[in-house]
Amino acid sequence: MTRLTEDQLASVRSSLWFSTLPLPLQDFLATHGRVMQLAAGQRLFARDASADGLYNVIDGGIRISALATDGREAILAILGAPQWFGEIALFDDLQRTHDAMAERPTTLLHIPARALHELLAEQPAYWRDFGRLMAQKLRLLFNMAEIVVMLPAPQRVARVLMAISEGYGERRAEVGQTVQVSQEQLGRMVSLTRQSTNQILRQFADDGAIRLVRGGFQLADVQKLRALSV
Repeated sequence: MTRLTEDQLASVRSSLWFSTLPLPLQDFLATHGRVMQLAAGQRLFARDASADGLYNVIDGGIRISALATDGREAILAILGAPQWFGEIALFDDLQRTHDAMAERPTTLLHIPARALHELLAEQPAYWRDFGRLMAQKLRLLFNMAEIVVMLPAPQRVARVLMAISEGYGERRAEVGQTVQVSQEQLGRMVSLTRQSTNQILRQFADDGAIRLVRGGFQLADVQKLRALSV
């Protein structure tokens, strides 16, 4: 089992959810997890695969997606450090709900399901902490549904950019932060063509909210981007 380095542990601890956990639970997750590496394009798990535990992104990125009947990929989220995922199956012991693929070389912390269930059998009060993590994802799901159905295209793009920048609630967005997500992927997430997405991003750049960089964008003014999302 590969242990966390000090730098990797610092990444895990930077998670807002992790930082609110009781110290014994923090220690358990840090010491019972194993560090694993994925190459760019390598699949972590497939939809309907058996659940194998909880994951944290230490470095790199994980694409959560599903294939439509016509073969097109629907992208739900692009997860980066220090996000946690995989908690749904911890509650219902059912199969994975979506595909998970490494966007680029990625380092993960994996806490096996067996270790988690043994802990929760001994310390049932910790269920609430994992419940908060799942509730965070449920709020995200409702927010994304609102984005697609109700908001104009520019607001949809701004909302998703903010969500990715904030790690879907796991970190604070900062000026100068670079987020790696392609315009095609972003368009799929908000039901827009790549051309429409490109036009909106260029307008955001002209407004001074972001800077367009190779393979993604950089936050230039967090408050401006947040204002564009409402």
